[in-house]
Amino acid sequence: MNKPSIGPNPYSQLGAKLRNLRKSSNESLSDVSGAVEIDEHILERYEAGMDRPDEEVLYLLINHYGLNDRLAAQLWDLAGYGDVPNDGEDIQEALVAAKQLIMVLATDTRTMYTDGLHVEANKNGLQITFTQSLSNGKNLPVSRVGMSYEQATDMIQAVGVALTYIRYGQKQQLLPPGNRK
Repeated sequence: MNKPSIGPNPYSQLGAKLRNLRKSSNESLSDVSGAVEIDEHILERYEAGMDRPDEEVLYLLINHYGLNDRLAAQLWDLAGYGDVPNDGEDIQEALVAAKQLIMVLATDTRTMYTDGLHVEANKNGLQITFTQSLSNGKNLPVSRVGMSYEQATDMIQAVGVALTYIRYGQKQQLLPPGNRK
């Protein structure tokens, strides 16, 4: 098993491998982070070797890149996780479990209030990150939503209708009386 190095980038070998995989598949940080449902800045930290992905995220990255067992075992070893599951069924079971975990987190129904947003566009659609401003001047992401361009257009129209209703209510706008001659 590989031992992570000591220092500011203890997982530099793992990070370099992840970055090379992303670049060889011609994907942006935004593409990969959206596909495995993690924040882009977290993926940047993984690729810089500053942090390592937890087991579930590593499984999702392995699945996303479609790695064979040898490359999957190499990534697993570089992350310092010890013995890699030895057959495809174990890996598939772990992927299903990881995806189910993410789905549980995605069904949170709390209302999060926001005072900022960041919009990114890629070939698949839009990713909107809603943020809250903190007292130290930084922004805390509270929600991230991805959608197709068609869905974004529908959302813009729905928001416009809601804002119009709030602004003008159900009052009928009457035209001034005309001249009857």
